[in-house]
Parts: sequence; structure tokens; C-alpha cells
Amino acid sequence: MRMLGNSTRGLSPKQRRLLYRSCVVPIATYGYRLWYFDGARNKGAMNQLKRMQRKAALWITGAFRTSPTGGLKALAGLIPVHLMLKKLATRAVYRVTTLSDTHPLRSMMGEGLLKRAAPHARSAALMTPAMRGKVKSTVMEVDERVHTLTESFEPFAPEARPGDWLLDHYADRLHFDKRDPTQDRRLYLDELIARARADPLTVLAATDGSVPQSNQYQAALAAIIYKGHRELERTRYVSGRVTAPDAELNAISCAVRLAVKQANCQHIMVFTDSMGSAHRAVDPGVHSGFNTYATQPGY
Repeated sequence: MRMLGNSTRGLSPKQRRLLYRSCVVPIATYGYRLWYFDGARNKGAMNQLKRMQRKAALWITGAFRTSPTGGLKALAGLIPVHLMLKKLATRAVYRVTTLSDTHPLRSMMGEGLLKRAAPHARSAALMTPAMRGKVKSTVMEVDERVHTLTESFEPFAPEARPGDWLLDHYADRLHFDKRDPTQDRRLYLDELIARARADPLTVLAATDGSVPQSNQYQAALAAIIYKGHRELERTRYVSGRVTAPDAELNAISCAVRLAVKQANCQHIMVFTDSMGSAHRAVDPGVHSGFNTYATQPGY
């Protein structure tokens, strides 16, 4: 690491931070849920991680050893260790809700999370109220905090089963018109829009997503809904710190949600410059970003 951090021929501070976050942090926090939970005595482990992060901040910034730790972390763009572990623990708690109904981990949970799993002999569901107040563990923390999650997950949703996908049932109702960048398609698109505007049952949607080059700003999306020559709705909002394909996918999702709310909507025509995101919009498989399921028969 010292060789890679050579001030003359070594890595840049941005590359050092990326190396630390992608290689060192996952190793240092591996298995942290065994010792990081409410009521755990982890002062020694936390101090070790803090010392490790201070060394990493010195290595990233190239600052003096006497520099204050808080300023080093701010300059290096590193989140404090206790906040990082708290964020990871919260995500780990919420991830339990994505497990299948018969997952072995559910056998250790309380009654609200057991579902179809048989309770273990030491399951939280079999503990008395007095015992539950004394036991401190990751399982108890999950049982106490999972209720703060407002979203619902279906690990084996019917739409995601092979043969039941949207494209399996309605392949003849979904059409993707790919653009050839070597051809001028303005006349073709003008004719396509004219036919769509002449149909009173067709809703036109124009979507776009934008990701700024600066990390200081969030991605944005916009969607406009037309019926005939009349503009029905126009919306835009921030999409968070996401990639360009995710912003495009969110824009398509927003446009479809607005279109299906319109009266006498049997056909939806979406214009987008990201065909990859358009295909992902009707793909119920596992991928990052936003999942969109079209339920209208004419989509």
C-alpha cells in the first residue's frame, strides 16, 4: 500500500480511496454482525477499526501524522466507522425480509418473521417476555427493528417465475422499435407520432434521465404525457445518486405510471434514448434500480 501511495509515481487520492473502500473495508467488516448489535461490548473492535481508518485517511490524503482525525476523514471522503457500521446493520436488518418463507434463518426469528419455517429450539418466537429482555443478539435486533421497514418484498413473486413473465404472456403486445444511429429516422418518427395522435386510445410519453458529471448533484428525470395534441402531464424530480441507466429506468417507470392513470388508455407509446432501460422495465429478474410491471392490456 505504501508503494502504491508513492507521492511521485503512485496512485491519485481518488484511486487510493477507491482501493481502500473496495478492498480493505469489506475485509475489515466481514462478519461484523457477530459482534455489532444492540447491547454488544465491542469497544475494542471499534477502536481497532478507527485506528485502521485513520491510517487509511493519512495514506489517502498524504497529510501529516499530527493532523486531526475528523478533518482527515472529511478530506478523504470517509464516513465515520460507527456510522458506517450503523448503516450496514440497518441494511442487514431489512435484508431479512427478502428471504424466502422457508429460509433457515427465519427459524431463529420471532413470530412475525417465521412464516413457513419451523421454529428452532432457541428461536426468539419460543422465548418468554422476560428472556427476550435479557438476550442481546443480532437476531433480537432484527426482530425489534424490522417493523420500521415500509416496503414489502416477494422473493418468489409470481411475475418472476419462468413462463409467467410479462414477456411470456404478452409478447405480442410489447414492441421495441430500436433506433439505427446510421439512419435518419425523422420522417418515420413523424409519421409514427401522427398515427398515435390520431388514435384517441393511445397515450404518448417522452422520457429522459440525466446524471451530472459532478458528484455534488443528484440525477434527475423528466416525463411528459400527451394524448392527441394535448399535453396531459409534465413532471420532473430528482432520482438520487444513481447511474444513467437507473435514471432512465426511473423515468420510464414514472411515465408508465402517469399513462395508466389516464382515462381510455389502451396503448402506451414511450419514447426513450435508452433501449437497455426499456427492456429492463419489463424484466422481473433481479437487477439494481427500479422494477416496473405494466398491467394494462395494451402496453
